[in-house]
Amino acid sequence: MTEQRDRLTRWRLVLGGGDADGVTAGDGAEITLSADDLKRDGALESLYGGTRRGGLGGSSPKVARWLGDIRGYFPSSVVQVMQSDAMDRLGLSQMLLEPETMRAVQPDVSLVSTLIGLGRVIPEHSRETARAVVRQVTDDLEARLRQRTVQAVTGALDRAARTRRPRLRDVDWNRTIAANLGHYLPEHRTVVPERLVGYARRSTEIEREIILCIDQSGSMAESIVYSSVFGAVLASLSAVSTRMVVFDTEVVDLTDELDDPVDVLFGVQLGGGTDINRALAYCQQQISRPDDTVLVLISDLYEGGIAEEMVSRARSVVASGATMIALLALSDSGQPSFDAAHAAALAEVGVPSFACTPDLFPDLMAAAIERRDIGQWAAANEVVTTHDAPTSD
Repeated sequence: MTEQRDRLTRWRLVLGGGDADGVTAGDGAEITLSADDLKRDGALESLYGGTRRGGLGGSSPKVARWLGDIRGYFPSSVVQVMQSDAMDRLGLSQMLLEPETMRAVQPDVSLVSTLIGLGRVIPEHSRETARAVVRQVTDDLEARLRQRTVQAVTGALDRAARTRRPRLRDVDWNRTIAANLGHYLPEHRTVVPERLVGYARRSTEIEREIILCIDQSGSMAESIVYSSVFGAVLASLSAVSTRMVVFDTEVVDLTDELDDPVDVLFGVQLGGGTDINRALAYCQQQISRPDDTVLVLISDLYEGGIAEEMVSRARSVVASGATMIALLALSDSGQPSFDAAHAAALAEVGVPSFACTPDLFPDLMAAAIERRDIGQWAAANEVVTTHDAPTSD
């Protein structure tokens, strides 16, 4: 009987809803769908439930999420068929074949998210058009974000290098005078500096190591786009060593691709399971100078691995002296969906958890480099952390 029900359930998924919702087994009992089967039914309905040509407008974020989610609902052979069908039913195949048509669509982060979600099913003869669209968006984002990021990070490195025992030629006289105004001698009309403020002699060596550890689940598509751009900018700074790691149930190190965000994005495979603990284990192995390391985990924290080990590993990273931050999203899309219990657990071990917009990310990195209190930074910038965020779905 169980085998018959499984077969009828599959037929119910094939036929869709409507009249098929009344399908019954041999004993007369109606076939009902489990929670997982309802998700599969929804994914199938989104693609095959009606005419969906040219639907890349306002629905793009949902399309990108769907492209990632189906990897968690179906085996890889089925996913490949569904993605290929999506290429046609969304009208994307034709658009990529006709560059002039593709240019008529406003390239944005949502469209890039859709393209990287389709990934390897994009026909070879259309890949150059897809890459051109992705490059246009990443170039525009880099132009918008590079200057502020470079200024914030280099400024933070300069401030972190200040010392109270500088060599004479390294004294910052304006700051030294300001710091010693209490020692002004009116009769001599001068300030007697009791302490000097200046800079330690700058080294040509790496001053900070930054690890971006990014969840590849479908909901993180926009965050991955922005992360690739920030990763490229940070990698261009000689005083910073930047590593970029993406993960689902496997871990892939894309550091060698960081000089080109487009290569990073086409190296990503959205969707599937999530093993944050395994990704953190890999990142932890890359930390050689904890006091000079900033580890940024970008994830909605829906852990598919062992949650207790994930939290324990995060505690170990913090205890080593490294700065660790969990970003629930790096995007402009508003309050993300995330696992509130895991976010709270990370906060308890010293890993602040919150969503961050791309415009605030450079300032966040500056605060982390200077080892400021990230909770205070978040409060000053009106960023809602998991300590005062409402429970999410």
